[in-house]
Amino acid sequence: MLVSWRFKERKSLIQWFDPRAWLIFYGCFLMTTLFFWDVRFLIPLMAIALLVLLTSGVSWMEIRRVFLFIIGFVVFFAVLTFLTGRGGMEVYDQEHLIRRLAAQFTILGWRPTLSITVERVFFALSQFVRVFSIAVMTILIPYSLNPAYYGVTFRGLGLPDKFAYAMDLTMRFIPTFGRDFQLTMDAQRARGYELDKLKGGLIQQVRKLGPIIVPVTIHAIISSEDIIDAMDLRAFGIGPRTWLEELHYQKKDHILIGLGIAMLVAAVVVLFIGLGQFWVPSSLLEKFPSL
Repeated sequence: MLVSWRFKERKSLIQWFDPRAWLIFYGCFLMTTLFFWDVRFLIPLMAIALLVLLTSGVSWMEIRRVFLFIIGFVVFFAVLTFLTGRGGMEVYDQEHLIRRLAAQFTILGWRPTLSITVERVFFALSQFVRVFSIAVMTILIPYSLNPAYYGVTFRGLGLPDKFAYAMDLTMRFIPTFGRDFQLTMDAQRARGYELDKLKGGLIQQVRKLGPIIVPVTIHAIISSEDIIDAMDLRAFGIGPRTWLEELHYQKKDHILIGLGIAMLVAAVVVLFIGLGQFWVPSSLLEKFPSL
């Protein structure tokens, strides 16, 4: 049986709108954020993401694991970019040195050094704000979109029936797979299989997880075959499909879509006139020497 994310009806800003309108706004927000590297334009977008998060009605206990993972992931790559300078070279050509730190030891004649530059600091900040804004908006979708509306929402966005139903199944696959994994793990523990005492190297630990991975994989394949058979018996794909649920746009939905499109068009105009690219304060560039 397919399961879904932990959805609850909430008094939230997201659920106040039609899910199609919200996904269109999300797409416009995503494209707008990806257009910019200028932190002055990214900060207002992050403010929008935080506003949506605070008005989503999703409690901290529900999203704390995924949220902490996202924060850790974003911080890790921002720090990694700052330390190595990788990625930023495609955005800026020259660096202005703030300070150079050198280690007190050498490795085969090479002394590890860290160059702290104005460009690296602002690029890491821009990268953090950029990815964080997108991540916040994305993780709210499964908690705020009614699973009963998955298929009809994507169909209402213009996708064919096959693609709409495929998106529906995709949205349900991860929680279903997680449920099957947890049930299998509990069943193996009940049979005396001690998962907490796995020892050895990485390859040995993966091999010892066979009693869990193999049943879950086989069950996933069998379940997909059952879904395919059920769809074939209902002549899915022969003609246009009807959906149990219906969605109707309201005035507020048109306003949200208009705001999203206006935000995207404004971003294109800003880029066209030469703004929105990577930015650092000119006062800092004058203060520190260039490399």
